[in-house]
Amino acid sequence: ASVIALELLNSGYEFDEGSIIFNRFRSVISYKTEEKPIFSLNTIASSESMSIYDDIDADVLQNYQEYSLANIIYYSLKESTTSEQSARMTAMDNASKNASEMIDKLTLTFNRTRQAVITK
Repeated sequence: ASVIALELLNSGYEFDEGSIIFNRFRSVISYKTEEKPIFSLNTIASSESMSIYDDIDADVLQNYQEYSLANIIYYSLKESTTSEQSARMTAMDNASKNASEMIDKLTLTFNRTRQAVITK
């Protein structure tokens, strides 16, 4: 996540505000699409909550932005991966149940056909 954050910040792409959209894991059968905001260095510096600190230099703001972005990217990757795994697990469980039902139906059909041939 930190490599992605550094590449994004060093890409030269200028932005004031953006967002990362990902699937947030809720349960094995449920996930929710969520959006987390990401901010530029200028937006962070001009934020009202930053004005409570007396002196913040550019290095501190740069480190905060890098850490914050890496944190958000890591969180979104973790949540998306968990949601994907739960969706795969649910799909495989359903496929296994459907295959078992098909095998049972085919076995029943085969046994009925065999019995019909025997009793003829």
